[in-house]
Amino acid sequence: MLLKVGNRELELGGPHLTELRDSNHILHDFDALKNRIAEDGYLLIRGFHDREQVLKARRSILEKMDKMGKLDRDTLLEDGIMADGSKTIFMGGTNEDLPELLSVLNGNHIMEFFDKLLGKKSLTYHYKWLRAVGRGDFTGAHYDIVYMGRGTHNLYTVWSPIGDVNYAMGGLAICLDSHNFEELKKSYGSKDADRDDIGIGHFTDDPLVITEKFGGKWATTEFEAGDVLIFGMFLMHCSLENTSNQYRLSVDTRYQSSLDKVDERWSGKKPRGHHT
Repeated sequence: MLLKVGNRELELGGPHLTELRDSNHILHDFDALKNRIAEDGYLLIRGFHDREQVLKARRSILEKMDKMGKLDRDTLLEDGIMADGSKTIFMGGTNEDLPELLSVLNGNHIMEFFDKLLGKKSLTYHYKWLRAVGRGDFTGAHYDIVYMGRGTHNLYTVWSPIGDVNYAMGGLAICLDSHNFEELKKSYGSKDADRDDIGIGHFTDDPLVITEKFGGKWATTEFEAGDVLIFGMFLMHCSLENTSNQYRLSVDTRYQSSLDKVDERWSGKKPRGHHT
């Protein structure tokens, strides 16, 4: 099977692209989870969120998008079919108008998970990176540290698909072992998207630029509502291109120890977001 990863077509199971492995069998062993994320750079946990809660959040997001005129009115709301002429929609912010979403992202289940993973009381940034990715779009390869590196570097991203995401809809892909690319971490990984002249912050749209120079291999999978992908600030990742006519809904959220320094751009009642 050929998949469009960034701007490249790669064969799943071929020399450049493999399948992500899940960590569900060690879900309640936090020492094992810490070892796994240190080794692999990520944790894929199937069914981490309550599926019905995620689908309820999905419906509220789609209702908002429908009011914006972004959905095809002749199709089922739940399918999230793009209206003619519609494009990717970024809905980042505190999302206070989407309480169903916040109950998933700020709920006791996920906060208690990070309390145990970090061994300390955790917090989540108020800002949530909610996206509806349209046909033909993808996210280029990048480290998250370039966008939120002014606080602790011991910060975790949780990528949550808001609905089922098959290969055609363009889920996340990660570069295996990229959390160990010391040269890349010291160069690109030391940048600040607001301070330095690096455009939108992506390292490249071509996934093979990274693996041919630094090593590693790309990995992806299909996702279902409730799944999460957890990783640190120095894991290179991108997305598959959405080649379908459905919006791919997903949200990035960040979690860290409450004792560590917070990047002030992304927390508080009215996070400022990107600024110089």
